[in-house]
Amino acid sequence: MIKFTKMHGTGNDYIYINSIKRKITSPEKLAVKMCDRNYGVGSDGLILIERSKSADFKMRIFNPDGSEAEMCGNGIRCFAKYVFDRGLTDKKKIDIETLAGIMHSDLSVRNGKVTSVVVDMGEPVLLRERIPMIGDTGMVIDETLPLDDGTKFQITSVSMGNPHVIIFVEDIENFPVRKYGPLIENHDLFPQRTNVEFVQVLNESEVIQRTWERGTGETLSCGTGASAVTVASVLNKKTSRKLLLHLRGGDLNIEWKEKNNHIYLTGPASEIFDGIWPH
Repeated sequence: MIKFTKMHGTGNDYIYINSIKRKITSPEKLAVKMCDRNYGVGSDGLILIERSKSADFKMRIFNPDGSEAEMCGNGIRCFAKYVFDRGLTDKKKIDIETLAGIMHSDLSVRNGKVTSVVVDMGEPVLLRERIPMIGDTGMVIDETLPLDDGTKFQITSVSMGNPHVIIFVEDIENFPVRKYGPLIENHDLFPQRTNVEFVQVLNESEVIQRTWERGTGETLSCGTGASAVTVASVLNKKTSRKLLLHLRGGDLNIEWKEKNNHIYLTGPASEIFDGIWPH
């Protein structure tokens, strides 16, 4: 049997397993089973808490299709809450190793429990070959992406340790995310597939975001996506560097600081329930 905890950050829900003492074998297969919303626990992914040789902890993320993700902004905030609330650390500044590098988190605590977390998401990656995206070197800003059905979108590509494509639309509520999300995610231009953000700009400091997440589908929120959206909005001269992003699962605050080029993500982290998975 495996003990687990389900948590969410603005509706982006994950299953957390402490694998510091008990190593989880075949986490890819376990993720497929546990994340299933009909036959499993149901979630946007499985996250393992592990020891790290280079940071306080190591976070591994597995999508519902079993693929391993590099980074998750909502998931890492809940990760920080998990390790603090359970006494695995007493630090309020925690370094967490991910496939995208070491992330720094700053915890807000009330009555011994974490209520919100600020994560230093690092610097955005803008060069096409590092996103990665096939084509000539350089940045991808307002570039035309043709689809097989004849539709064309203007895209901006950003990596936050994982790849994102940002598309600005006029009517986000009625936009067919489930139709175009998978077509763009699996487009030949993206050798590692891509996450896709559809964005409606409200004003220079507010946007609405919907996310098609690679290996998952549409999710209620995406922290790395919100970070990428902020960068794309600035690069396309649509907003300021400090944004309030409205997502289906709640709001996130992002600031892309000019002085160090780092992106700072602030948002809540919540626990839903504990459980035991028969194994």
